[in-house]
Amino acid sequence: MSVGAALGRTIQLFLVDGKPTGLRKATIHGWTGLLFVSGASAFGEMTARHEVDRTGVYILAGPDPESPGGTRVYIGSGNSVAERIKQSALKRDFWETAITVTTSDDDLSKGHAEYLEARLIQVANDAGRVVLDNGTQPDTTRRRLPEADVANMEQFLANLQVVLPVVGLDMLKPQPKAVTQTAKSVEERTSGETQFEIRHKSGVQATAVEEDGEFVVLEGSEALSDTGYVQNPGYASLKDKLVANGVLVSDGPGRMRFVKPWGFNSPSAAAAIILDQSSNGRERWKVKGSKQNYHEWQQAIAERQATAP
Repeated sequence: MSVGAALGRTIQLFLVDGKPTGLRKATIHGWTGLLFVSGASAFGEMTARHEVDRTGVYILAGPDPESPGGTRVYIGSGNSVAERIKQSALKRDFWETAITVTTSDDDLSKGHAEYLEARLIQVANDAGRVVLDNGTQPDTTRRRLPEADVANMEQFLANLQVVLPVVGLDMLKPQPKAVTQTAKSVEERTSGETQFEIRHKSGVQATAVEEDGEFVVLEGSEALSDTGYVQNPGYASLKDKLVANGVLVSDGPGRMRFVKPWGFNSPSAAAAIILDQSSNGRERWKVKGSKQNYHEWQQAIAERQATAP
C-alpha cells in the first residue's frame, strides 16, 4: 500500500435480537465509541441497556412533517443518555429512528458530551442534508476542554461521520462541491469529472456529474412534468421536495428546470425526476458527447482497474 493511501475500517453491526429491524449495536474496531440504533418497537429495549445509562449524545430522526421527502433530526446530550432520550422522544412525534452514542469504557464527561452535541449540530447544519429540530446552536466553547480533549473529541466525531451512514443516517456528510461551490462556474466545479447527459425526444436535456457516490444534476437541466405516467411514490415525493426547496421550478407547460444543482443517490433517481417516470438511469444517462451509457462507462473503468499494474 502506498504512503497516504486511505486505510480500510472494520465496522461491526450486531443485531441484538437477530432481527434486521430490531435493536442494533454498532462499533468500529479499535474505537471505544458505542452506538445503539432502534425504531419505536425496540426503543424500550435500547433505553434499558446499561451501556445507554451513561454520559453521551443521542439522535432522534424521522420524516420531516413540513418538508416532503425531507428528514428531521434532534440532537441532544446527557449524563444519562437513556433518561434524556426518553424525555426528548416524548416531546417529539416525528422520530422513527433513535440512536445513542456512549463509550464502552464510560469515559465521556459532561463536557465531552456537550462539546460533541454542539459539534454534531454544527456539522449537520453545515451539511444541510437534514432539518434540525434543535432550537439553538450550542457553543462549543461553553465547556472549555483541554487541548488534548478537544483533539480526542474531534477524532470521536470523525468516527461518527464514518459509522452513522452505515446505520442509515448521512446527516454529517458534506455536500458535493458541484452543489456547494455555486459561486464558481460549472466548468470549475466539475473539473476532472465525467459529465453525463440525457437528451429526450421531447427536447428536454439534462447534465450531471458523479461525485463521492452522489449523482449531481446540474443547474439549467430540464425535466418533464405532468406526463401522466405512473410514478413511483418515492420519486413523486422526492419531486415534491425539490419543488418545495426551490430546486425545480416551472418552465412552461409540461416542463420544469433545475435552478440549483441537486445530488441524487443514484442515476435512476435522477432520471426518474427528469423523465417523470421510473427509469433505468444506468442506460438513460450517456457520457456527454458520446453513445456510451453510464453502465458501459462503469464497466470500462472496472476493466482498466483490473488490468492496471
